[in-house]
Amino acid sequence: MNQQHHDHGAGAAGAVITTVDYHTGGEPFRIVTGGVPEIPGSDVLSRRGAAMERLDDVRRLLCHEPRGHADMYGCFLVPPDDPGARLGALFWHKDGFSTACGHGTIALGAYAVHEGLVEADPDGETDVVIDVPSGRVTARVRRAGGRVRGVTFVSVPSYVIARGVPAGGVKTDLAYGGAIYASVPAAALGLSVEPRHLTELIAYARRIKADLAGHPASRHPADERLSGVYGVIFYDELPDAGDAACQRNVTVFADGEVDRSPCGSGTAARLALLHDEGLRRPLLHTSIVGSEFRARVAEVTGDGVVPEIEGMAYRTGRHAFELDPDDPIGTGFTLR
Repeated sequence: MNQQHHDHGAGAAGAVITTVDYHTGGEPFRIVTGGVPEIPGSDVLSRRGAAMERLDDVRRLLCHEPRGHADMYGCFLVPPDDPGARLGALFWHKDGFSTACGHGTIALGAYAVHEGLVEADPDGETDVVIDVPSGRVTARVRRAGGRVRGVTFVSVPSYVIARGVPAGGVKTDLAYGGAIYASVPAAALGLSVEPRHLTELIAYARRIKADLAGHPASRHPADERLSGVYGVIFYDELPDAGDAACQRNVTVFADGEVDRSPCGSGTAARLALLHDEGLRRPLLHTSIVGSEFRARVAEVTGDGVVPEIEGMAYRTGRHAFELDPDDPIGTGFTLR
């Protein structure tokens, strides 16, 4: 796919936009720290709508080539809904704005501690509470000797939506983990979760997502703004790892984008399905590049579970981006 934009929107042209970049399990996360106008709204979910209208050119500038790439991910920082949270975040990717992002939440926890936004125990756990479009989440940052050693993403309540829904020639299980995901065993397609099969898995994901568009199971029961299948998760069953069940997955989200991490909100959706199937042990979730999240059910709710998912995020750089008003490429392009 090749998309090119020549616009020079008010949010991007002439501004110097600063970011701090992280990766979580190999998946990038670009945190915008300055250079964008205030995003209006009464809460984070309404600010998401305003950002879609007013700052889409900035999203493209930071996400698309030549400053990003087709699988880039990031967020705008916004005020929280109330003083009960430390910050708010609007997540974005190549094709727009998402409602949840577990790997980003893990990165935001590390960022908040690294930048001194919260008082953090040098030898203990510190909760960084974050408002995101799907609700209030927590990044529990674990430090030892003053260094961040791990971050646990405490998800919004996650639950099974439907099972055995036909799409793309296979049966899919749908679950919510902050966004709606369809799960499919890769073996049902005669494939496995390996880089050599990635092109085929992306093609199947697009087909499955298209077939589920408008399906009743793709609707959020309470808020239409959270509706729609966001990603398709392909998984392999692996031998147990100690006390944990083990699966390898790849999540294909938005329009053919591939999560390099085990996918935080996708892991929450998987854990809801597995708990519904009787799993009562932790889940060791491995990504297509070999990175790992460890997930467990922290609480059982009326219709699902509250997952806790531990991973780690590492800072990769600090950047100051700008757009030359004479640049014919404008806010960039994606080439896949």
